[in-house]
Amino acid sequence: MDLGEGIRKAMAKLSRATIIDAKTIKEFNKELQKTLISSDVDVALVLKLTSSIEQKALKSNPPPGITPHDYITDIVYNELVSFMGKTYEPEMKPRRILLMGLYGSGKTTTAAKLAKYYQDRGLSAGLICCDVTRPSAYEQLETLSSQANVTFFGIKGESNAAKIVKQGLEALKGKQVIICDTSGRNSINEELIKELKDINKEFKPDDTILVLSADIGQVAGRLASEFGSAVGITGLIITKMDGSGKGGGALSAANAANAKVMFIGIGEKLSEIEPYNSERFIGSLLGMPDIANLLEKVQNAISAENINPEDVEVQKLNFESFYAQLKALNRMGPLKSVFGMLGASDMPKDVIEKGEEKLGKYKVIISSMTKEERLDEHILHQDGRIRRIALGSGTSEKEVRELLSDFAKMKKSFNMLKNDRNMKRFMSKFSG
Repeated sequence: MDLGEGIRKAMAKLSRATIIDAKTIKEFNKELQKTLISSDVDVALVLKLTSSIEQKALKSNPPPGITPHDYITDIVYNELVSFMGKTYEPEMKPRRILLMGLYGSGKTTTAAKLAKYYQDRGLSAGLICCDVTRPSAYEQLETLSSQANVTFFGIKGESNAAKIVKQGLEALKGKQVIICDTSGRNSINEELIKELKDINKEFKPDDTILVLSADIGQVAGRLASEFGSAVGITGLIITKMDGSGKGGGALSAANAANAKVMFIGIGEKLSEIEPYNSERFIGSLLGMPDIANLLEKVQNAISAENINPEDVEVQKLNFESFYAQLKALNRMGPLKSVFGMLGASDMPKDVIEKGEEKLGKYKVIISSMTKEERLDEHILHQDGRIRRIALGSGTSEKEVRELLSDFAKMKKSFNMLKNDRNMKRFMSKFSG
């Protein structure tokens, strides 16, 4: 059970309680403690958190018009937000960023993600490869730079990192954001510290960021303190937040060590990095819908796929607009994250996997249709068309007919909803 699932189950038990009293709060806190400790959150921090929740829940009464359950939920939400650290809002202005970290932290991929993040927001970006110890580090960053469409600089075979920085700054002169990827080690040592200090002296960064993997849990606090004392850090980037149950442990430990979490990695794609937002993170753990984030991802996906916003409007649903929607959905990442933004984080895994498989097959089938067929699905029932589409897509005629049947049901549902005023206003946001 991951952290979010555990917290949501504890909250669900609380919501079923007919009376919320001291006994109910203590039982809830026990469930919360078990969940947090199993997610590698420090025991002392957990006890401090649950003690604060208990005191606030029992020493004050809900404001008029607020139910006890909603009041307790609000207390839990606010305490967890404070527990997991402050929200970070990056400044969109020229800067130099030095990344450091141990082996396996995802530092090199993060360097490319960060460069893409700033460049996508209008700041030209460049990457300098100063990882002079890891085999293939040069090739990896060069490839990632190409994928992110940012400028790359490195000197293959050069062991003097400070020399690379000096020439890199000259080569990338004019770039608004320059990010330096450095060597890692299995643990922090004198050799690494000296190398980082030499790079720091030459690079003169605005931000010195330690990259840590979420799966190290509460060790994040100790490493932040060690790197901070040895080299000095501006903040942290926590990677692999999508695949580790210890992300909460890493975030809470970092906060306890007074280390600012600046960004989090939420997937393998280069676009899957975002500024750390404690309110959004806790909201997702509690299963709260995040429509603002969903709308932002839809707009980004539409832009990345060069889709005309009018093509995804449900008011004129046909296979052409449905295909555009599928392409945008594919850009938004796994279905699990999309369901999470809709407040349905506990959707069964097999349902999600089957859904992803079916949507992938639909996309292939539609790509084998002619423009005329996409705009008017009724002609698909004419002789030979279904067979031709099945052959062209590598699927069976039965699967093509299943798509036609599912699409007809979906269109019927949309036709029933499209005249609903609230639904119409909501869906209009998705097309900008």
